[in-house]
Amino acid sequence: QVQLVESGGGLVQPGGSLRLSCAASGNIFSMNVVGWYRQAPGKERTLVARETISGITVYVDPVKGRFTMSRVSANNTVFLQMNNLKPEDTAVYYCHADSIVAGGRMSFDVWGQGTLVTVSS
Repeated sequence: QVQLVESGGGLVQPGGSLRLSCAASGNIFSMNVVGWYRQAPGKERTLVARETISGITVYVDPVKGRFTMSRVSANNTVFLQMNNLKPEDTAVYYCHADSIVAGGRMSFDVWGQGTLVTVSS
C-alpha cells in the first residue's frame, strides 16, 4: 500500500525556519503532481505550494518568497523549506500527490497524515 509520510514539524519561534519532508513508501515508480497543503486550527485545508503539470511550482501569496518546495525523484521525497516563519503559519501541514504509480498500480489523491508546525514565542 502506498503511503506518504511527513516529518519535520515542531515548535519554532517567529522568524525561524523548518524543513518538512514527505517520503513515499512502497515500490514507487513515479509520484505525480505533488504539493503541500495546510490546515490551521478551526479552518479548512488550503494549498501552500503545488507542482503544475509542466513541472513549475506555484505558491500561494502568503508564503511566496519564504517557502520553497523541492523534490528528489530518486528517492521519492518532497521537501518544504520554510523560512521567516510567522504565527499565522501555524497549522498541520500535509503532503499530497495527485497520483502515485507503485507495484504496477496507480493510486489517486494520496495524502499524508500531516505534521504539526507551531510558530510561537
